[in-house]
Amino acid sequence: MEQVETTELIRTSQSWDGAELPDYPKGRPELVAVKYVIPQGSKLGWHHHDAMNHGVLVQGELTIVALDGTEKVVHEGEAIVEMVGTVHHGENRGTKPVVLYMFYLSQQGTPLSVQHPEIK
Repeated sequence: MEQVETTELIRTSQSWDGAELPDYPKGRPELVAVKYVIPQGSKLGWHHHDAMNHGVLVQGELTIVALDGTEKVVHEGEAIVEMVGTVHHGENRGTKPVVLYMFYLSQQGTPLSVQHPEIK
């Protein structure tokens, strides 16, 4: 019989830009899992997250751009911990659709993301 294989993809208390994650809020948690499919050449609008979230990119390549111009490229198989409270957007600059699974540690009534007007 084959053995189960486990690989820890990430263990951290910081988002991808090195910022410390906030403490958990008080109250009843709501865990949310979302699958995103981002077409080639697509750009998500500027937004921020109030809830902590992390995920795994299972196909393609995603470039995350912070408001200050800092970029992080996430490749297939890599885990990502998103920024909390910091405006950013994602872009698919790659050659195939991005498939990304994200997991939010939230509370009921908290939006997964808060959109911002287009920023130049």
